[in-house]
Amino acid sequence: QVQLVESGGGLVQAGGSLRLSCAASGRMFSNYPMGWFRQAPGEEREFVAGVSAIGITPHYGDSVKGRFTISRDYAKNLVYLQMNSLKPEDTAVYYCAAGHGVGAGSSERDFDSWGQGTQVTVSS
Repeated sequence: QVQLVESGGGLVQAGGSLRLSCAASGRMFSNYPMGWFRQAPGEEREFVAGVSAIGITPHYGDSVKGRFTISRDYAKNLVYLQMNSLKPEDTAVYYCAAGHGVGAGSSERDFDSWGQGTQVTVSS
């Protein structure tokens, strides 16, 4: 089991940037893919970004392509989500997730462990 703790959420104006961090522990960090999901009030959880166990082939949900970037720091066991050009519709609770295998999927069932979430609010 992997333990995950997100940080970096907050309130930002539209057009601004935030960087979310997720600290992972419990298993060797290079052995599993990582992802970010988000959930807005009254909505289903949505895939945001994923990256493989070895940090290649990042992929993104359509709504964030070109604006968000996922990356991993293997020295610190951290995964980041850099969010630029934020929009009010990006407002949600953002969750970090750890998967299994090598590649990162884009479905919730591809991920086994979840953080507690961090709130991101984008004002217009």
